[in-house]
Parts: sequence; structure tokens; C-alpha cells
Amino acid sequence: MNDGVAQRGHSAIYPGSFDPLTCGHLDVIERAAAIFDKVVVAVVVNPQKREPLFTLDERETMIAESVKSLPNVEVTHFRGLLADFVRSAEATVIVKGLRVVSDFESEMSTALMNRSLSGVDTVFLPSDPKWSFVSSTLVKEVYNLGADVAEYVPPAVLHVMQSKRPAPHKT
Repeated sequence: MNDGVAQRGHSAIYPGSFDPLTCGHLDVIERAAAIFDKVVVAVVVNPQKREPLFTLDERETMIAESVKSLPNVEVTHFRGLLADFVRSAEATVIVKGLRVVSDFESEMSTALMNRSLSGVDTVFLPSDPKWSFVSSTLVKEVYNLGADVAEYVPPAVLHVMQSKRPAPHKT
């Protein structure tokens, strides 16, 4: 009998740019790892998006460091259509986190297209309310204005962010 959202043995793909990984993302990864035998965190390489703050290698390394206590989580990247990657990875489901209602509106059409292209459904995991306002974009904006983002990103991400911040100018 299956008491969970998905049967054990199924694998999930959790795609995103993760520029940077936030505590909200990590919460979704941890909950997905409790549901599925295998979770693949897949960093999307999208050349049409503006230049990311972090390189692909930095993002993969920060995520891997942040999930090292989760033995059933892998980190990789892909280019192109998510539906193609899902098929090649033989995943049984796509996982997406939802922070607010507007996330659902935008993610639903993408989920339907991915299902049409790959035959794989999307499972939506609502955000923990304490992370519902946190996005990678907002974290980058606050960071670029010099504020402390330690509360919103995992320690491995914070370490890399701090190493990128230039030293304050002395006058």
C-alpha cells in the first residue's frame, strides 16, 4: 500500500537555475528526498537568461555541499528542454516548489507542456511559509545592496557569496 505522494523507487528531478540556492530551495529538496528514493537537483543552463551571479560549477558545488547529508540526492546540470532531460534521466516525476499563488499560475502551464512532451507529471510542493517571500532574485538584490543574507541561504552558499563581495572601501 502506498501512503505517500509517490511510490518508493521513483526518482524525481528538481530543476532550477539556483542562482543562488536558497533555504527555500533546500527545504523543497529535503522534503522531496523524504518522498522519493532518488532526487536529482538539475541546474538549468539557459544561455537566454542574463549572466548568472555564480558560474555553473559554483552552483553545482554549493548545492552538492548543501545536500551532502542527503544520500539519495544527486546534483547535475542540463541544457535544452527539461522534457528531454527527464526522459534521458528516466525520472518518474518533476518536482517544483511553490511560494505564492502566482508561482502556480506560471508553473502550471509549464507542467502541462512537460507532461505533453515527456509523459512525466509535476509534483508541486508548497513552500514552508517562512520561506514564501525568499527568491534567488531577491537574495541577489539584497546581497548586491550590501545586506546580510545569512538567514536566507545555506552556509555553503553564504561562504561563496561572501568571497565574491568586494572589501568595503576605506575613506
